[in-house]
Formats: sequence, structure tokens, C-alpha cells
Amino acid sequence: MACLLETPIRMSVLSEVTASSRHYVDRLFDPDPQKVLQGVIDMKNAVIGNNKQKANLIVLGAVPRLLYLLQQETSSTELKTECAVVLGSLAMGTENNVKSLLDCHIIPALLQGLLSQDLKFIEACLRCLRTIFTSPVTPEELLYTAPDHQTILFNHGAVQNIAHLLTSVSYKIKKLRLREVKCFAQDHTSNKHQNQVRMQALKCFSVLAFENPQVSMTLVNVLVDGELLPQIFVKMLQRDKPIEMQLTSAKCLTYMCRAGAIRTDDNCIVLKTLPCLVRMCSKERLLEERVEGAETLAYLIEPDVELQRIASITDHLIAMLADYFKYPSSVSAITDIKRLDHDLKHAHELRQAAFKLYASLGANDEDIRKKIIETENMMDRIVNGLSESSIKVRLAAVRCLHSLSRSVQQLRTSFQDHAVWKPLMKVLQNAPDEILVVASSMLCNLLLEFSPSKEPILESGAIELLCGLTQSENPALRVNGIWALMNMAFQAEQKIKADILRSLSTEQLFQLLSDSDLNVLMKTLGLLRNLLSTRPHIDKIMSTHGKQIMQAVTLILEGEHNIEVEEQTLCILANIADGTTAKELIMSNDDILQKIKYYMGHSHVKLQLAAMFCISNLVWNEEEGSQERQDKLRDIGIVDILHKLSQSPDTNLCDKAKTALQQYLA
Repeated sequence: MACLLETPIRMSVLSEVTASSRHYVDRLFDPDPQKVLQGVIDMKNAVIGNNKQKANLIVLGAVPRLLYLLQQETSSTELKTECAVVLGSLAMGTENNVKSLLDCHIIPALLQGLLSQDLKFIEACLRCLRTIFTSPVTPEELLYTAPDHQTILFNHGAVQNIAHLLTSVSYKIKKLRLREVKCFAQDHTSNKHQNQVRMQALKCFSVLAFENPQVSMTLVNVLVDGELLPQIFVKMLQRDKPIEMQLTSAKCLTYMCRAGAIRTDDNCIVLKTLPCLVRMCSKERLLEERVEGAETLAYLIEPDVELQRIASITDHLIAMLADYFKYPSSVSAITDIKRLDHDLKHAHELRQAAFKLYASLGANDEDIRKKIIETENMMDRIVNGLSESSIKVRLAAVRCLHSLSRSVQQLRTSFQDHAVWKPLMKVLQNAPDEILVVASSMLCNLLLEFSPSKEPILESGAIELLCGLTQSENPALRVNGIWALMNMAFQAEQKIKADILRSLSTEQLFQLLSDSDLNVLMKTLGLLRNLLSTRPHIDKIMSTHGKQIMQAVTLILEGEHNIEVEEQTLCILANIADGTTAKELIMSNDDILQKIKYYMGHSHVKLQLAAMFCISNLVWNEEEGSQERQDKLRDIGIVDILHKLSQSPDTNLCDKAKTALQQYLA
């Protein structure tokens, strides 16, 4: 019986505790503003150092009311400030507290508070923001990569007010601007060293410039004591500067480069930033420095082939990254037990960073891909990365494989030797969308006609999986699903084509042809074109799906589409016209014939040529029924158009028209 009473006793205790906290929340609703203010002040005193009280107040709904008071124009500045202080105190509790604050959309409210003219209120908002953003449960992108927030800071003079701190020799901790910098740089320290001031300014510039062309274009022209800001950043890359300063300066220059403010062939990138980041990958550096260095370098070189080539031959980088997988070694030089324990828990971050950098290095150059794959046990390491517990490591490993899968040679050798398709198919069975997008994109490469993996992938049930992807709400997954099916259908056997059509269904085919995403539409047309290739296949497919396919073609040609879509659709018609029996589906459809006639006289040569392919296949005189087809086409005016096109200044179009006319004379 005692056991049965245990829960009610706990509930009773909890009720007493929450009841004792309820009066704090009730006072927030008092009609007297002065009593509300006093209630908030009393709440502030009650929660200091008391996590249980903080949790109780959150459960009782204090947060939404505090945020309401903080944002009300009728609230006094003192009340707003005290609300921000209490919210900051609540954020200093458990991670669950921070999650609760985030769920109540605290970030936009605090950012809005920064527009106030009252320095104490701004400081309270900044302190609360700093506390929230130093919590591991807070996604940094809520602030750092949000263009709207960057723009708010930019428009309120952040660049000009912070720039002079890079060369300032004084450090006045009580100046608001420094607290502002410290907040957005997430640093708790308040030591009065000049480098510390510079670090906060650097960190702020790095988050302002990230993927923001407007800010980056401004930064590149900012003068500080007669010196351009990029030149100051370059000086901070020097080896005699603190490592953190070197890294953050490199990030600033990297972000400005990626935003288009600095050319990729500029000396400050090629001779300064890139070598600095490579240095950070050395095993002499701390784990977090190696991670940050590799990830920043990966971001810098990702879109530029020349930077990838330079990085690959700088300080034996490719071999250096192999050490990221051996950490910590049995002969580790780490003697600090706390540091060793920390690094053991975060060793997966090294693997993630290495995969990211290998992916960027191998994005374009065949020789670099070969060097990466030939690095000791690299394929095994990447394949093992696909099954790691960390989602971030799995994603980085898939991206690395995707980058390497762009190599025809490696698809035929290393990817086959290590049966990469097996773990990849396993990943595709159950993964979040961000991994699925990259994994399915890689599968598209493995399904190319020259890939030895194509057959075993087909046998493992890939068709059903890919048809399922085409129904995803994520456009990228729909594109990859249909793209992979398109590659699968290229020069495929009749059975595979039939399986694709059966699994996809004509209903889904129409859905894809009506998709708002242009890439989905183009790849679906590409799939149809590959399905309708070789005469026996064309005739077989059109005998079972002809009505639906002709409806689909009509749907596209009667809609408003760009040149590329119309050209692809006409090419599908040309393939149908190449069938022995299938061509009758065109000849018996007057609407389609009129469409072909219309495109023969189109102003765009590509569409005229595509229409000419249809006509050539229909009038070819060596095939049964050619005379009847020629007569019908003559009756609707096709021959007259052919005579006009035979005088076209475009050589290809002229030749096609003459060839078609010869079929009438033979």
C-alpha cells in the first residue's frame, strides 16, 4: 500500500512548491503598473541561484507574460529592463529552461529591444542574448546567419562603431559598444587586454560578413587609421598573433571572399588566408582549432577549382587530414587528463571536419580525388563514417563520397571494390532529409550507365525507393528521385523500364509534369525520353501507356513553359515518331500535328530543329505506311514549310529540311 501512496505524496509536494511560486506570476497581471514592477523585482530576487524556482515559474507561464511586458510600448523602461534581467536569470538555469525560452520566441523580442534608446535596457537584452547563445541547445543560425539580424546591426552602425576597436589600445569595459560586441561574440571574459578587445571585434565582423554581400562589400572598403580593413585582418593572420586571432581573421577574409567582396585569386586569400587555415589543420594545434581550421578552409575553397588545387599541395594537407582519424593516438602528447577527456568526447568533430574538407578538395579535380582515395584506408574510413552515431559525421561522410563519386574512374574501381552502394542504400532507408538529399544525389552518380554498381543497386529494390522520393514534399528529394530514375532508364532493358513505369504510376507522372519546380519537370521529361528509346521499347511502352503519355505531352505543349521544356517535349515526340507502331499515335492526333507545325515556324532555332526531328521520323519512306503519312502531312501544309526551311541561314535546319523533302521525292 505504501507504494501506491508514493505518487500522490510527490504530487502534493509539487503542488505546494508551485503554489508558493504562483503569487509571483499572479502579480505580473496586476492592473497597477507599479505593483507589476515590484512583482518583477521580487521575482528577480527569488530566482537568483534557485533552479527549482526558475523551473516552477516557467511551468506556471511566467515567460510569455514577461515577454509581453517587455514588448509593450506602454511599459516603463524600468519595467522592460527588469523583465529582461529576469529572463536572463531564467536562461542561466538548465538547458530545458533555455529550450522553453526559445519556444516562446524570445530571440526576436530581445533583438527588438536593441533598438531602444535606453542603455540599461539594451544592456539587459544583450546579457540575456549572450546567455541564451552560449547554451549548447541554442542553434547559432537563429542569430548569426540570419540576414535580417545582420542587416539590423549593419543599419545601426555596427561596422563603423566596432572597426576602431581593432586598433584601439584602450579597453573600457563599461562602454556599451564593447558589451554589444561581447554579446554577439559569445564571450564571458572581461579581461582588460588589448587582444581581447580585438578578438571580440573580429568575432563580430565574422558573423556580420557570413553569407552577406552587403556587409562584406562595405567591410572591404572600411578605413581604420588610414588602413583598409582587409589589410588589418591580414596582419592578424601572422604567426606571432594568438591562434584564436589568426583563425578568426581568416574566417573574416573567407566570408568576405565567399560573399564576392574579395577575389579568389587575391594575394590576401591565396598567400595569406589559405596557408593560415592549412596551418590550423596541423596535429600540433588543439582539437577545436583543427576542427575550425578545416571547416573554414572547406568553405573557402568549395566553389573554386584553383584554390582546391593550391590547398591540396600546401603542407601535404591531404596526408595531414588522415591524422584526424587517428586521434587520440596511443602515444598522445596530451598529459592534461581533463583535456584528454574533452578531446575523446569530441574526436568525432575531427572526423566530420576532415570529411568536409576532403569533399571540398575533391569537388572538381580528378587528380585530387585520386590522391584522397589513395590516402591510407580512406575509403574504409568514409564508408565507416556512414554508420556513425553522429548525424553530422554521417552527413559529412556522405558529402565526401558524393564529391568523390563525380569521378568516372573511381566509380569503376574504388567504389566497386568497397561496395559503397551497400551502406549507401542502408542510409537511404532511414535518414533525415539533409542526409537523404546528398545520399540520393550520390545515388544518381552510381546509377550512370558505366557504373558497375548500377546492377546490384537495381536488384536491391532501388526503383521503389526512388519512386517514393518523387513523392517527397522536399523539392530536392523529388529532383534526385526522378534524376536517379532517369539515369536508371538510360539504355536499360525493357523489364527495368516497365518496372519504373509500374512503380511510378501514370498518376504520379502527371503530378511530376505539373510540378512547380522546374528541375523536377525537366528531369521527368528526361526520364520519359530515356524510357522511349529503341524501337521495340518505344512500341511496347506506347502500346500500354500511349494514351497517358500523349496526354502528358499535350499538357506540356499547351502550357506556358520555357524553351528548354518545350525542346525536351518535342524530343519525346521525335522518339515516339521513331517507333514502328507508336508513330500512329501522333498521326491520329491532329492537335499534336498542328503543334509540330507551329514549332517548325517558331522563332527559336532549337525548337524548329526538335520539330524537324519529328517530321523526319514520320516521313521516312523506308517504313510501312510512309506514303499515307507523307500525304497527310502535305495536306496540312508541312511540305510548304519544309521548302521555306530549306532556305534557312541555319545550316543544321537547312540540311534537315532538305533531307525530309528528299523522302517525298524518293
